[in-house]
Amino acid sequence: MPEGDTVWRQARDLRAVLEGQLLTASDFRVPAHATLDLAGSVVSGVESRGKHLLMRVGPHVIHSHLAMEGHWDVYPAVPGGRAPRWRRPAFTARVVLQTRLATAVGFSLGTLEVLPSALADDAVGHLGPDLLGPDWDADEALHRLLVEPGRAIGLALLDQRNLAGIGNIYRNELCFLGRVHPAATVAQVPELPRMVELAKRLLEVNKDRPQRSTTGGPARGDAAVWVYGLAGKPCKRCGSLIRHSSLADPAFPARAARDIYWCPRCQIGVER
Repeated sequence: MPEGDTVWRQARDLRAVLEGQLLTASDFRVPAHATLDLAGSVVSGVESRGKHLLMRVGPHVIHSHLAMEGHWDVYPAVPGGRAPRWRRPAFTARVVLQTRLATAVGFSLGTLEVLPSALADDAVGHLGPDLLGPDWDADEALHRLLVEPGRAIGLALLDQRNLAGIGNIYRNELCFLGRVHPAATVAQVPELPRMVELAKRLLEVNKDRPQRSTTGGPARGDAAVWVYGLAGKPCKRCGSLIRHSSLADPAFPARAARDIYWCPRCQIGVER
């Protein structure tokens, strides 16, 4: 599941092959930009912003969001000018960007739009401090979380306006590590500054790993997480069976409720 660390790696990999390069071809496979041709433009920058990706191409910014299943693949140029064989179905491709060195393909992107550079802030200006960005400010993130002390901490952590980069896996793991139920209020979190600090630390240690681990153990299977996806299995701390439910966000009624996992003994707060 793409979260801030995944998007950071995608930006790093794309930057390595696109930044400073001239686009020799572009193919946007979404109706809004189907006729747009950026061939001849130079890619001046690629950056992640929370769970968003921004590519600066000539006077434009390509803004993408991976959502649940999106991914950017990079294919090195094939000798003889032959087209590379893609690892994902062609019908899921939303954009193809080509340079003399490589081809970058965005598959199953949740958001894909091309904006004038002057309007780039319209796409990401609402975001809070980026956990993996140069603007990270723990005090500001803490302040934003505390603006709504009665809001569920599991919802506040997912709200990218508070701090950018946390997805559903990290919010469940952070609530376990903070010993608080995801539906407990922000005010009920015993050590909120520590939780914010831990969020930063977890994303930092995982940003260079192809498979994340929040436990410090092997980054694979059940050993990689404390509670996420482990409903009915024993808690690694106390042996109680991990529980599962869902949590809807009244602030975003159109969004589906997201899964929550917790240990009924280790985590204080609302029981569901």
